[in-house]
Amino acid sequence: MLKTIIVPVDFSDEADNALLFAAELCKRTQGQLRILHVLSEDDSEADAKMRLGLLESRLKHTFGEELQCSSLALWDALIPSLESQIESQNADLVVMGTKGATGLKRIFIGSNTVKVLAHIKSPVLVVPETARFEAFNRAGKNRVVLATDLMEVGQEKTFDVLADIISLMIEPRLRILNVRPKNTSLGFTQEMERSALVSRFRENIETERITVFDNNVMDGINFYLDKNDDTGLVAMIARDSGGLFQRHFTHEMASVTHYPLLVMHA
Repeated sequence: MLKTIIVPVDFSDEADNALLFAAELCKRTQGQLRILHVLSEDDSEADAKMRLGLLESRLKHTFGEELQCSSLALWDALIPSLESQIESQNADLVVMGTKGATGLKRIFIGSNTVKVLAHIKSPVLVVPETARFEAFNRAGKNRVVLATDLMEVGQEKTFDVLADIISLMIEPRLRILNVRPKNTSLGFTQEMERSALVSRFRENIETERITVFDNNVMDGINFYLDKNDDTGLVAMIARDSGGLFQRHFTHEMASVTHYPLLVMHA
């Protein structure tokens, strides 16, 4: 289960919403919530610590005193601050907020989120400001879409966080989605990777293989999501290089950010 979640905050509305989402996850898994604020040269450390204290108090008032919550303000850049906290806290997940979109139009993910997705190797859950845990955690939003090109999807532990999050959903249904051009077929390795994914989840979760034929991966994903409005979570695997789902695909990924989006790293 999720033991430690780190949430970088800048006191914006979208960061506030991501914090509430993360607090719900921690409450349900009895995990620890670590709130991180990175100070810039124009910031007042005393003011930041006061605002962090207010956030902690509000969270405990909302979720109960049993919520394990702490906060920290650091004078450093975002990425090294996150990396040091992930290592020192042995964090399982980073949760970040971003501005969402109505429909599936492309939007720009905030620059901090782009940096985190590009440089942090831990799983990152991107929560759009329009997403609410209440909507995510109800029977009508129980479809989880794992979009993958089935190339080097990673070791089994890559999917531990996904399995933990799915376990909190009501009657979840996992759909392993592969988008590829028409008149093409999966190679032997891809077939093996897909079978391994199905086996990884099928014992506890209803799991199905889905193929959409489209020359553009994001268009294919959007087409599937548009046809299935019961989606509660989208998950993707990022790699350092190669293939269609490499780590610098964050702008393409922006087209689905009105859903909570989990990015794992192979």
